[in-house]
Amino acid sequence: MQSSAFGTTANAKAIQPSNTPAGAGRPVLSGCEDRFFGYNRPFVMAESNQTLDLKEFQLHDKDTGSADVQVALLTRRIEHLTEHLKANRKDHSSRRGLLKMVAQRRSLLDYLSKTEADRYKNLIEKLNLRK
Repeated sequence: MQSSAFGTTANAKAIQPSNTPAGAGRPVLSGCEDRFFGYNRPFVMAESNQTLDLKEFQLHDKDTGSADVQVALLTRRIEHLTEHLKANRKDHSSRRGLLKMVAQRRSLLDYLSKTEADRYKNLIEKLNLRK
């Protein structure tokens, strides 16, 4: 056991970065066998439900910025944040973010209703939004 200003640590070497031969000089935290805190963990974007759901709103293969996709993403984030706020009623900064997202979605839906009424109606039906 070693004592420090922040408390007692069981293994001082576990928090010291070290270089591995395979890591090409990138620091790796030793002592973290499950690689939870590892610096060299590759980022892999998994095929989640969110990416699968977006494919039905895309206008073409590489569409990530159309109003339909943006509304779908905002709706998912709004639903997630609404559940968070049910459990954390005093989280006012998240509530403000939620209101901003709702306003952004409303303006995108207004744009769609003025320019592409059929896309607007399809989007409202798919997302089960009122109106």
